[in-house]
Amino acid sequence: MNIRMPRRVAAALFAAILTLPGVGAAATGDEDAAIAESLAQMLRAGRTVVSDSQARIDDPAVGDKGLGGRAVLAMAIANYKKTTGADPNAIDPKSRRGLLVQAMMAAIVEVMDANQAEINAKGIGFKGFIPAVFARLVGESFARRAKGQAEIKVTAPPELVRNRKARPDAWEAEVIATKLLQPDWPRGQPYSAMVQEGRAAFRIMVPEYYGESCLACHGLPKGEMDKTGYPKEGGKVGDLGAVISITLYH
Repeated sequence: MNIRMPRRVAAALFAAILTLPGVGAAATGDEDAAIAESLAQMLRAGRTVVSDSQARIDDPAVGDKGLGGRAVLAMAIANYKKTTGADPNAIDPKSRRGLLVQAMMAAIVEVMDANQAEINAKGIGFKGFIPAVFARLVGESFARRAKGQAEIKVTAPPELVRNRKARPDAWEAEVIATKLLQPDWPRGQPYSAMVQEGRAAFRIMVPEYYGESCLACHGLPKGEMDKTGYPKEGGKVGDLGAVISITLYH
């Protein structure tokens, strides 16, 4: 699944973070909002590269796909610039935001380099290396590099989760059920809050919705096996299909 977000929409959504119910500017702060936006957009930018390259990845006749870590990162940065209008390398590398964005970019390189043998295997069609797998692996690598400062994962409503590692925790599940899935929740608007998890943490949930390309695996007919071996969920374009969950610890 891959979901693109126009630059003007992305800016509007993350500007809305500071005005969400129960979350004032004093609680969240501009820095947390900027970090969350950058991390979400960089993850999306890398995931878009994988999505756009899926046919090449799964081509059994081609060996080297040209999707090494540095090549994919370059394409991800280009996507990031197109979406946000900003250069991630221009962020002060000594700032918290800069350090975490660099950690995210390094995670993208690590994941792609670690999966070259699988991606480049000739004679094999579907490799199982899809955008959702990429996002999970990048999130795990990022968490190691962030060293307790931040976490990011792509989760979903519990009934849509295919990998146990992506299951929502109690806070995420409550936000999905009582906020993001409600008919009156503004489409695309993130939800954020300051919470106590042993220490103060800024948490944000960024909803993502099924696009046309998602339905090959997540659409109709419900229950039919998709190419990954999972039953389709019967989703429709515009349904909530995933949520990027970001935690910034204080």
